[in-house]
Amino acid sequence: MNAGTTLERLRVLVREALRDVRRQTGPPLRLSHRAWQFDVLVALVLGIATVYYGIDNANNVVVREIAPGVEHAVPRPAGPGGMAFMVTLAAVASGALALRRRFPLAVLYVVTAAVLATPQSVMRLTFYAFVIAVYSAAVHSPYRVATLAALPVSVLLVGTTGNSLTPIIPNQYVALLILVPMAGAALGLRTWKLRTDEGRTRLSALERGQAEALRRAVEHERARIARELHDVVTHNVSVMVIQAGAARKIMKTSPEQAGEALLAVEAGGRAAMTELRHVMGLLSMADEGEGADEDPDGTGAAAELAPQPGLDQLGTLVGRVRDAGLTVGMTVTGAPCPLSPGLELAAYRVVQEALTNTVKHASGATAAVTVEYGADRLRVEVTDTGGHQGADAAAGNGRGLIGLRERLAVYDGTLNTGRRLTGGYRVEALIPLEAR
Repeated sequence: MNAGTTLERLRVLVREALRDVRRQTGPPLRLSHRAWQFDVLVALVLGIATVYYGIDNANNVVVREIAPGVEHAVPRPAGPGGMAFMVTLAAVASGALALRRRFPLAVLYVVTAAVLATPQSVMRLTFYAFVIAVYSAAVHSPYRVATLAALPVSVLLVGTTGNSLTPIIPNQYVALLILVPMAGAALGLRTWKLRTDEGRTRLSALERGQAEALRRAVEHERARIARELHDVVTHNVSVMVIQAGAARKIMKTSPEQAGEALLAVEAGGRAAMTELRHVMGLLSMADEGEGADEDPDGTGAAAELAPQPGLDQLGTLVGRVRDAGLTVGMTVTGAPCPLSPGLELAAYRVVQEALTNTVKHASGATAAVTVEYGADRLRVEVTDTGGHQGADAAAGNGRGLIGLRERLAVYDGTLNTGRRLTGGYRVEALIPLEAR
């Protein structure tokens, strides 16, 4: 290893050390207005006290006992120049404390320089400011590496300037110097406990809020899944039940018509499976090839990728209901316009649910579907003339209409249902449209 390589490595090490010293390892402190006022007050009080001390002790001589029976006289700065020098040191050291939390390291450097420049006979001018600066740098500096390097250097420089450096504290102040730190420590512990309790309370409230939000999200998702399954299954199964019942009744007398009814049952079953695959695809990502054994021709996989039904498929829906034996008329007024898939699905489900209820509860009735494209709204209406309830129909629980209202509410739509004065039932959905 040659000297050039060694020198280069030393340069790299020094560069990395300097980078670590400059690196900010803690978050910057954000001072409140009250904290800023407190720092200014501390600097002002200490500055007034030390300036008064400097003025009061100009031209004095300090006599200290350095050994039993041996005294040493230490003169203090005298004259206007000495007084101005002491006042300047006191003002600089104390005034810097106003920035002790904003720039703790810079304040430590300034106060340390002032302490080193202070005569040993008047160390009270800057010693107390130095203690506060050391504490502030240790607690508030975000540059931890630089702080760990600066603190021992500053203390070592100040501590090795002479044996008589530390100021003599009058006896009447000893109790005060003991009680004040104790009171400060007690206040700090109390503040820490209060903040810990507040933080624990906020954390508990946040956890409760998150748990409640998760519970609501789960409930909403379960309701959405139940609504989708209800809309998909109820219609197709109701038509299949009616067709299967009709096929059973005419199986012996009209085999051809029974066969047609069974074909309708098969078509309804395929339609139900197609929509169920689509709903399942929304709930989870299906693996490639899933369902291949059930659907060898691949139509199921294509159906999973097909869009959900919309208003353009109302004709197919009405045709299936007609095959079930219900007379249905369909009217479309106004100029059709492109709508969002979700809005079209909601309108489609309105017609599907209304026709399903007619098939189940108004056997022998005649139904009419009206779709009206307005300037600012879409109107979907399904009416029937009334009939008798089918033998296989069970009493409903109203979940279908509740699901329709929830669907329409997403688009600020409304659902009006009720019996007609002339007989039968009426379902009307009004969905506002965006300005075109």
